[in-house]
Amino acid sequence: MTAEQRVAVVTGASRGIGSTVAAALAARGFRVACLSRKGLGPEDRDRPADEAALSADFACDVTDDAAIASALKAAHGRFGRIDVLVNNAGVHDEGKSAEFTTAAFEALMRTNATSVFVASREAYPYLAETRGLIVNMGSYYDKLGVRFHVAYCASKAAVAAIGRCLAVEWAKAGVRVVTVAPGFIGTDLNQSHMANARFRDFITRRIPSGEIGRPEEVGALVAMLAAENLQFLNGETIYLDGGQGMNH
Repeated sequence: MTAEQRVAVVTGASRGIGSTVAAALAARGFRVACLSRKGLGPEDRDRPADEAALSADFACDVTDDAAIASALKAAHGRFGRIDVLVNNAGVHDEGKSAEFTTAAFEALMRTNATSVFVASREAYPYLAETRGLIVNMGSYYDKLGVRFHVAYCASKAAVAAIGRCLAVEWAKAGVRVVTVAPGFIGTDLNQSHMANARFRDFITRRIPSGEIGRPEEVGALVAMLAAENLQFLNGETIYLDGGQGMNH
């Protein structure tokens, strides 16, 4: 089975890392089902004709179980198979833990972590047919203690834990699960942070190279994992953080 015949589903594909991941997969020859709330494809870039020819867009609210199941069924109906699921959709919120509401905590967990389980569960029958791969988008925050980020850190730790559990449970069915955990990546979502000189100085000092990551690097890693048949790579979290998480 060549990449040109394989199908990848990407949640949160309309912008940022998700949009870049979809482009990287299409560049590898995958047919890509792009899932987003609006279902309109990438919002932050122009889609080249060759990528558009390999893609289809589907509306999906990842906080809605039925919407996830419907979008995956539609993608399978459109392409006839699903080989890769990239659970990328997520949100970021922060605040003082003593004041962070239960509703806000649970809403973030629902989007970032519960959706990963639900999408994986709903995609499982399709992936079992193709002995496919799930790539979950985690974060290097999953192993750090970060002030004002209790919900986000908890959600990303949960993503990695979900990945490990599904990996060992579904291995005999040929379904593998890998978590990619980026560090600080420059996207439109964090431009305001980088515009703050104090924050910019802090984050670049923490990264050994002094440079933040690029979305294209995340896209390239995910596309490589999807394209290469690395059957013995399963359940692991791969950190793409420039060494920031280990820098002391």
